[in-house]
Amino acid sequence: MDNNASKIRILIADDHAIFRDGLKRILSEEFEAATFGEAGNATEALDQIWKQKWDLILLDIAMHGRTGLDVLKEIRSSGSGIPVLILSAHPEEQYAVRVLKAGAAGYLTKESASRELCDAVRKLLNGGKYISASVAEHLATEIQSRGSNPHEALSNREYEVMLLIAAGKVPKEIGQELSLSTKTISTYRSRILEKLKLRNNAEIMRYVMDRKLAAL
Repeated sequence: MDNNASKIRILIADDHAIFRDGLKRILSEEFEAATFGEAGNATEALDQIWKQKWDLILLDIAMHGRTGLDVLKEIRSSGSGIPVLILSAHPEEQYAVRVLKAGAAGYLTKESASRELCDAVRKLLNGGKYISASVAEHLATEIQSRGSNPHEALSNREYEVMLLIAAGKVPKEIGQELSLSTKTISTYRSRILEKLKLRNNAEIMRYVMDRKLAAL
């Protein structure tokens, strides 16, 4: 139990109410006097962030519409020093390095144990960063192979679209998931093909599989 958490304010941004409730239960047992705010989408999250003072933000990367990456970008653009712990259902190799580069203070998959969540939260509240051993290994590998991965040149949105294409989704489905027009998705696809020097969706799928980025 943490009896020094009387002033800790934690915002939980995730589009699944049951998951938010679970996080609150786990953290309230560890940080007894902590108070929590909730947001079900990016708009609600940003509204809460600008209106109130928070010590930590737990942010789902894949909320419907504007994503957690969009929220993270706005937080960092504002100059706010609020630590952000990204929570994701995606495997670490898909997003961990990218969100850390974007300014997140930590990354956890939603399959992580309760103890690891509490350890990560405590570390961020104390001014540290949190990554798992596997992410640390992935970072080391990327540093050694820097420049050999063309997908590093993709924007965050292009990267998301690439993974969704690799999952076999068509532009209309991707547009609905990301709240973007089909035309915009087609534009992103063209940029992805150009940057990766690929010719079609099949080659995008092969590129993602070969590098173990894994389809969603």
